[in-house]
Amino acid sequence: MKRKIKWNRLLFLFFIPVIIVLVFYLVSDKKEVESSKDIKKEIISSKEIKNENTIYELLKNATIPLGHTMYVYGGGWNEQDTGAGIEALTIGESKNWESFYLEQDEYYQYENYNYQIHDGLDCSGYVGWTIYNIMNTKSGLNGYVMSSTRMARTFSENGWGEWTQKTEKPANHENSAFLPGDIFSISGHVWICLGTCEDGSILILHSTPSMSRTGQPGGGPQLSAIGKDESCEAYRLADHYMSEYFPDWYARYPVIRKDYPSYTTCSGEYAGKFSWSLSGKNGGISDPDNYRYMTPKELLEDIFATIQSQGN
Repeated sequence: MKRKIKWNRLLFLFFIPVIIVLVFYLVSDKKEVESSKDIKKEIISSKEIKNENTIYELLKNATIPLGHTMYVYGGGWNEQDTGAGIEALTIGESKNWESFYLEQDEYYQYENYNYQIHDGLDCSGYVGWTIYNIMNTKSGLNGYVMSSTRMARTFSENGWGEWTQKTEKPANHENSAFLPGDIFSISGHVWICLGTCEDGSILILHSTPSMSRTGQPGGGPQLSAIGKDESCEAYRLADHYMSEYFPDWYARYPVIRKDYPSYTTCSGEYAGKFSWSLSGKNGGISDPDNYRYMTPKELLEDIFATIQSQGN
């Protein structure tokens, strides 16, 4: 009987390593399966939030940094100052933008934070980030940040659409050549057009170091107007949406208005207006829902209704 017990013990001791090895492989295999599931889940998630390269998605993406991103000279660029930095090569917005914004107040002065490239966006960084987020579905590819003055013409040279230096001041929405999604480069600045209002004023999106209510140069991505005075429709729309949806920002920064000559004058060989071809070919974009011919009022209503529904 004692021998049998000893033999059973020997068998037990023999099988312990075998059991351990089997458990190890089962656990490893389970982890590998779970890891594969996580990767698959990320891929599915990416597909679900994939940005379509359309006029609507372009403009909707351009509204994402509004109200919580500061103007930082060099923001969106790489450390070598030669092109897009990591933030402008990333799908989605950087958490640094909002955290840096929350550290500031109405006395923020952008000159004190030049080249803190991870903390905010300048005009070309903002446009470059917006373009990247409709042209790509994953991070780390080639970017679109460059000299603001060269952007419009360069996008045309990419085969995405037409570039022109011949622009006329619009009298109304119907006859305007300033359409939603157009990108306009002037000397040292670039902005995205949200369209022309019924009175001929133009609503735009851009990142600019505008003055705070305390007279400090700060600003960042925002809605602004091009028009004759603050009674123009574009100004009233910008004022309504910035105050309604971004009240903290609006308490710091009033809406700015620019006159037509200062924001549409083409000096040099690169400044000008870029308009998308809408063919969807050669890396360009399309407009299946005809957002390009909506008024700024119609566009904003649609964009912010979507944002609200997604937030809920």
